[in-house]
Amino acid sequence: MRILIDADGCPVVDTAVRIAEEYNLECLILCDTSHYIEKSGARTITVPKGADSVDFALVNMLEPGDLVITQDYGLAAMCLARETVPINQNGMVYNSDNIDGLLMQRHTARKIRNAGGKWKGSAKRKPSQDAAFEEAFRRLIEDNRSR
Repeated sequence: MRILIDADGCPVVDTAVRIAEEYNLECLILCDTSHYIEKSGARTITVPKGADSVDFALVNMLEPGDLVITQDYGLAAMCLARETVPINQNGMVYNSDNIDGLLMQRHTARKIRNAGGKWKGSAKRKPSQDAAFEEAFRRLIEDNRSR
């Protein structure tokens, strides 16, 4: 089991790297050339800037059982298809029960934006979200270590 982080815009990189080190797990940070992120305890993989370039590089590296941190529903769906476990920055684990609804929500939001409408963005990040991520991420590691 490895940890792969879709790091462009990810607010929990430091937490994920720290936890990966505690569990002695390999941690890979993937970002494009406009968001280079380097952290002690993790290996950074930088890909050329481009639409979904990080997503496709990450998917091509996946091995069954890997844990992936992403807030991108499309990437999460591809991760599920590769028998990995994706989790978002708030601690929500993507699975076959929730991914279709999340993808539909993304599609609806895009249609609204394309029609000139507004879609409310995310609120400012709260410490409770960081705590929820850490708790869920640790539980996910523990649950998947025994497999």
